[in-house]
Amino acid sequence: MAIYQASSQASEREELAAMTATPPLTYSRYLHLDDLLAQHVPLCPSAHDEHLFITVHHVHELWFKLLLIELTDARDRMLTGEAHLPQLRLQRCHAIEQALLDTLHLLDTMTPTDFLAFRSGLGTASGAQSAQYHEVEILSGRKDPNRIGRMGWLTPAERTHLERRLAEPSVWDGFLNLLTKAGYDTSTHENRDAALTGITHDSAQEPLADLAEALIGHDQAWSQWRTHHLLIAERQIGSKPGTGGTTGAPHLKNRAMTRLFPELWEFRSKL
Repeated sequence: MAIYQASSQASEREELAAMTATPPLTYSRYLHLDDLLAQHVPLCPSAHDEHLFITVHHVHELWFKLLLIELTDARDRMLTGEAHLPQLRLQRCHAIEQALLDTLHLLDTMTPTDFLAFRSGLGTASGAQSAQYHEVEILSGRKDPNRIGRMGWLTPAERTHLERRLAEPSVWDGFLNLLTKAGYDTSTHENRDAALTGITHDSAQEPLADLAEALIGHDQAWSQWRTHHLLIAERQIGSKPGTGGTTGAPHLKNRAMTRLFPELWEFRSKL
């Protein structure tokens, strides 16, 4: 009897261990696909192209997340004095921004009537309310202190996160830190122009000159994405106002003309 009881208890322990053991890692579990794909919920199931619209914007947010990871690492490394790896991180950002542009092109396969079939269901939701989009710009260096105050749609967590980004150094600050470590004065616009002239004409400073080109490459790729976003909006809704309360295409046109690193662009005319 004692032997039987011990055997039974051992069997129960084995069954319990089997029930509580972590299942083997699979592709689906690693990527949390059940959670990810469950977020694809059209508001108007009869509108075929809403599936496309949701997918394009989900993909955008995933790429924005990776952009923030790469830009943060580039910034952090520049603050510690590195130039080579930040350049590689920025080159990856260029590739990510090309992927964003390619994804955006998919919306060109949707006609205005296809979009109108579900646009009213979006209510006040708008792509302009992407907190990660604004975070990319703030982290890069476009730090308008009034920007967050105009975003009444932010969640408390998003607002706190963006305010923290405003308070911390930007990618541009990281680049200026490298110029300072190289012996250049960056305290004024004129001094920064002199520093850019110095790294452009001094072969010993080629890594900094290459990094400056990588920065402006990030700026150019981001601007190209914003410009095509404007064209898509004009193609889909013309001069109608945006769903989020913006003026629509005019708002996007104003955003498309801004630059993340304006001093790098201005310097071109001084070479």
